[in-house]
Amino acid sequence: MTIDNTGQTRNDSGDFYSTKEAAKLLGVAHRTVQLWVESGVLQAWKTAGGHRRIIKDSVERLVQERELAMAAKSGTPAPAAPSRVLVVDDEPAMLRLYELELAGWDLPMDIVKAHDGFEALLEIGRVRPAVLITDLHMPGMDGFRMIETLRANAEFANIRVIVVSGIESSTITSMSLPSDILVLPKPVPFERLRAAVEEALQEN
Repeated sequence: MTIDNTGQTRNDSGDFYSTKEAAKLLGVAHRTVQLWVESGVLQAWKTAGGHRRIIKDSVERLVQERELAMAAKSGTPAPAAPSRVLVVDDEPAMLRLYELELAGWDLPMDIVKAHDGFEALLEIGRVRPAVLITDLHMPGMDGFRMIETLRANAEFANIRVIVVSGIESSTITSMSLPSDILVLPKPVPFERLRAAVEEALQEN
């Protein structure tokens, strides 16, 4: 008998996948599956021996979501070897503003969008962005928790993170974001943001 990451007691004889099996089904790295488990995207528990067991329904639901997302994008030809820039904001109007502004920069990048921290982690595992531009105050998983989860995994250590937020700078400072993260205010200072993105893409 074990406790899963939802706090429920489960029997090891139930339907589950190992981390390796889940990674193969989802077409991602072993560490990506671990990241999704730790962030709550996938539901899992540990055996008495310390091995993760991931609930089948959780994996299969995510497989379906990824297949639908890929099918929706299949009609769009991919740019030649683009760097990905992931923009995370819970306001659709802000995401649209980012999309329009960044598209006009004529930089070698593919823009990917997410509405909260959970969706962002899924996209990070899928597209491996060079740059992450994120708000902090969002429903579900906020930017603080998403960044904390991201930085706990060395696999994603090279992603350049840029925070754009309307939260008071003193509040952001008190939350102890990593010192290498650039923090910009809202309204978005697009000239400063472009300079930071361009620098990150050149280093990528």
